[in-house]
Amino acid sequence: MYGIEIWSDDNFVIENGLVKVNHLSRPSLLEITREARKSGVSGPLILRFPHLIHKQIDKLYANFNRAIEENRYKGHFSAVFPLKVNQYANVINAMVAHGDRYGYGLEAGSKAELILAMSHTTIGAPITVNGFKDKEMITLGFMAAQMGHNITITIEGLGELEWIVEVSKECNLKLPNIGLRLRLHSTGGGTWAKSGGMDAKFGLTATEILEAVELLEENNLLGQLKMIHFHIGSQMEEISPLKKALREAGNLYAELKKFGADALSAINIGGGLAIEYAQHPAQRICNYSLSEFTNDVVFLIGDIMDAKKVDHPDIYTESGRFVVAQHAVLITPVLELFSHDYQEQHLRLKEVNPPLVEELIELYGNISEKNFIEYMHDALDHLESLFTLFDLGYVDLEDRSNAEILTHLIIKKSLQFSMIAPTPELRKLQQRHQERYLVNSSFFQSIPDYWGLKQKFPVMPLHYLGSNKPVRAASLWDITCDSDGEIGFNPEAPLFLHDVDLDTEEYYLAFFNVGAYQETLGMQHNLFSRPNAATVLIREDGYALTQMEESANLKRVIESVGYDGDSILNELESKLEESSFSSQQEKSDTLRQLKLFMEQNSYLRTTN
Repeated sequence: MYGIEIWSDDNFVIENGLVKVNHLSRPSLLEITREARKSGVSGPLILRFPHLIHKQIDKLYANFNRAIEENRYKGHFSAVFPLKVNQYANVINAMVAHGDRYGYGLEAGSKAELILAMSHTTIGAPITVNGFKDKEMITLGFMAAQMGHNITITIEGLGELEWIVEVSKECNLKLPNIGLRLRLHSTGGGTWAKSGGMDAKFGLTATEILEAVELLEENNLLGQLKMIHFHIGSQMEEISPLKKALREAGNLYAELKKFGADALSAINIGGGLAIEYAQHPAQRICNYSLSEFTNDVVFLIGDIMDAKKVDHPDIYTESGRFVVAQHAVLITPVLELFSHDYQEQHLRLKEVNPPLVEELIELYGNISEKNFIEYMHDALDHLESLFTLFDLGYVDLEDRSNAEILTHLIIKKSLQFSMIAPTPELRKLQQRHQERYLVNSSFFQSIPDYWGLKQKFPVMPLHYLGSNKPVRAASLWDITCDSDGEIGFNPEAPLFLHDVDLDTEEYYLAFFNVGAYQETLGMQHNLFSRPNAATVLIREDGYALTQMEESANLKRVIESVGYDGDSILNELESKLEESSFSSQQEKSDTLRQLKLFMEQNSYLRTTN
């Protein structure tokens, strides 16, 4: 089942040997992939499912509003989506369209993102601005406020506050709301723990917070201080660090209110709401539910405010991974079984074979579920002996090849039998005889967090699920010219795939939960561009493929790193003219083919 019940949140199901989208007409991912490939798409493909973005937004608001009602909390809930998580237009447009009913806003961390937020956020919905800023970026915030946006500029350092004072004196634009990022003593956990704690990159210490309040008061801007903000890390795996941070932030909020920050009305708890990536029960990442998360946030903040006799603040979150990670699936064909994809038709048997080869033929013909362990051991011993004979010159290359193929076929049969009577010894054998599956993708481009952070992503085949048991311990190789482009077999979280004949059948793998960060962080290592992408709208009576985003062709990719594509084509054409082709027609045909290649993407073009 590939842990589908652990990580999929019931978004995908296995039915009739296929992975299906668990929504309305329930199409299979294999069917959708084949339909997309009819348009000539080659290489990896990202499928977007906007209904899963809608589902997550609905769940986020429903759970917070339920917790507010159950705890008789007096504040309101609001949320913004951090654009850094996925800035692509088809994602943001789907999010904004559905989130409008809730007043769902956007968070920006750069000037470009702020321009997107200003242009895509509905007037009245919140915009928050985080990260380091200069005077120009702060001026953009004033412009957004003048347009009528509900914008909060979060201060990361006292210098930014001084620029706000400066801009307020230089122009007649409306003042934006001001937020203070807290540098909490509390820390998070897991890979992103360094987002919190006193050594964190962002935030003001207690002393700096007091200085900020005094600076605002001196310049008659204290009435604009509306929010405090903290963030203890993306993908919070445990709930206890958040509880500790909430207590610290809640008390800081209450103290600021007592210190004279009367306009303060909101606590922004940042992002970090986790999703599950694990495929094995023992590897589970998240130890809390969305219901527990929302209950704890609402109860703890309310409890602190009641104890301090302070009005309940509005609660903001910036959980982007939770909203978009599950909506995107990366589909990639397997090009080759790279270890030893041997079939019987590859044998080159002679009329008279060496005795060891004859014995291997006999073992292969007579292997059964009763003797497969013994025969497998015999085959491995014979192969080692034959290697020695080859080194000594007693057998030739064809004999060695036949021995390798026969031993491989015996191991494959043994692995199939092992499903009937699995033993620790056979499990070790599976791991020892791994298969390398070469996939038409770049891990650096499509799942860079695996390479950079060792983030695991659920992966499974689209088909052959059910009676056809996966028996091959699998390592995955991408097509980049880099040894790091590999997802090695992990005995603690093993991946087993099917033994397939790629000469006669297709085999696709799907990587799930790749909708957060992967597209925006993807790098053009070896000048591989973004995969093709398509949005899938599922109806009661079928589905539609829309918003096809084509992978950049070779010319565009080359231009993206500073070259002039037309000049390169002209140079190549000149070299063709000077070459020793036998005819002008051959030169013209070659040039035409070269131009065609330049209009295609970098991925390998195969029958898949």
